[in-house]
Amino acid sequence: MTRAETRAETRAEPIPALPGIDSTAAFLREGYGFVSGRCRRLGSDRFRTRMMLRPVTCLCGAEAAREFYRPGRMTRRGAMPATVVALLQDKGSVQALDGAAHRVRKAMFLDLMTARRLDAARRIFAGEWTAAADGWQGRTVALRDAVDDIMTRTALRWCGIAAPDREVAARRAELSAMVGAAGSIGPAHLRARLLRERSERWARGVIRHARQAGAVGATADAGVVARLALHVDADGSRMTEAAAAVELLNILRPILAAGRYVVFAAHALHVHRETIPFAAPDAEAMHRAFAQEVRRLYPFFPVIGGRVLQPFDWRGAHFDAGDWLLLDLYGTNRDPATWPAPETFRPERHLGADAAPEALVPQGGGDPVDGHRCPGEDLTVALTTEAIARLRTMTWQVPEQDLSLPRNRFPPWPRDGMRISVAAAGGA
Repeated sequence: MTRAETRAETRAEPIPALPGIDSTAAFLREGYGFVSGRCRRLGSDRFRTRMMLRPVTCLCGAEAAREFYRPGRMTRRGAMPATVVALLQDKGSVQALDGAAHRVRKAMFLDLMTARRLDAARRIFAGEWTAAADGWQGRTVALRDAVDDIMTRTALRWCGIAAPDREVAARRAELSAMVGAAGSIGPAHLRARLLRERSERWARGVIRHARQAGAVGATADAGVVARLALHVDADGSRMTEAAAAVELLNILRPILAAGRYVVFAAHALHVHRETIPFAAPDAEAMHRAFAQEVRRLYPFFPVIGGRVLQPFDWRGAHFDAGDWLLLDLYGTNRDPATWPAPETFRPERHLGADAAPEALVPQGGGDPVDGHRCPGEDLTVALTTEAIARLRTMTWQVPEQDLSLPRNRFPPWPRDGMRISVAAAGGA
C-alpha cells in the first residue's frame, strides 16, 4: 500500500447526506452530472441518499473506484434496477456470479480477447465499414442508423454466425432495443423486453445447433459459439442452454453498444478538429489514444452499482454486508483530481503508459481477471480505433444539425443522429 493509500485509510471523514426523502427523480432529471455535481457542492467524493427509496452511498473519483473494485468486496446481485438487469445482464450471466464461478466464466470471455481475435474483429469491421461506405458516396447518412447495422454484422461474423440480411435486421432490432431502452421505463422498455425474449429464443437455437454438430471441445482455437456451447463452469458442468444463450447475447450486444463510441468518434473529429494533434509519427498510437479520449469524455453508462459482500472500512466510514453503493463512472472519467483540464478533449494524454487506469472507467474498473471489469473493453477500443482510421480516410462534412447529447438518456445519441454528407466518388 502506498503512503497516499495509507493516509486515505486512516483519514476519518464523515459522509454527508443529501436533504430530502429520495433522489431518484433528481437523478433521472439531471442524468450524468447528478453524482459529480452533488459531490462538488458538498466538497466530498461521496454522499448518502436514497434511490428508489433504498439507502445508497454514491462515490466518485479514482480512489473511490479503487475501493469499489477491490477483489471480492462487491457483488452485482441486487445492485442494479431490475429493468437494467433484464436487458443488459439477466439471471445466471457472468455479471451475476461471484467467487470461483465468476472467475472461471470470466476466464472464458477473456480467452476470446486475444490479439489475434481482436485483429480479426478489426478486419471484419473494416470490411463491413467499406461495404457500407460505398453506398454513402454522394449522400447524407445518419451514422446512428448506419453504424448499428455495421456493428451487428461485425458481431455476428466475429462470433462465426452466418446470417442473411433478414436475420441481420432482426438481430439489430433486438440488440439495439436492449441497449437503447436499458435506462428507460414504459412502452420502450416493454418492447425491448419482448425483443430480448425473441433474441434469447434465437440464441438458444444457435447453441443447440452447435452442440448437435458434435464439436469435440472448447479449445483455445474454437470459435465463439463453440466456446460458449462447450464451456465447463467451476462446478464441472456445462452451462445450460439458456445460460449459454444469455452469454452469447452478452457478447453480441456490447459489440453493437460500442457503436456509440464510433458515432462519438465522428462527433469528436468534427467538434474538436482544431485541437486534435494528428501529426504524431505513429498514426495507430494516436488513433488508439483518440479512442481512449472518446471513451473518457463521452457519456456511456452513468453509474455502476454494487452490494457489499465483505464488510470494510474506508476513511472512517463502515460499510456493512448488503450495503448498496453506486460508483459514478461518468464523473470519475472527468475528475479534475486525476485529469488536468478534464473537459478538454486531449487524446495525447493517453499516449504511452496509462498514468491512471483506475480513473478511466467508462466500462467499469478494477482487475478484469478477478473483478467485474468488462472483458470486452479491449475489443471496444480496437473497433473504435479502426473506426477512427476509417473516418479519417473519408471525405465528409457535417450539415447543420443538433449535435448535442442528452444528459438524461442512458446511453445517448447525438440528437439528430450525427448526419454526415459524404463526398461522391472522385469528388473533393
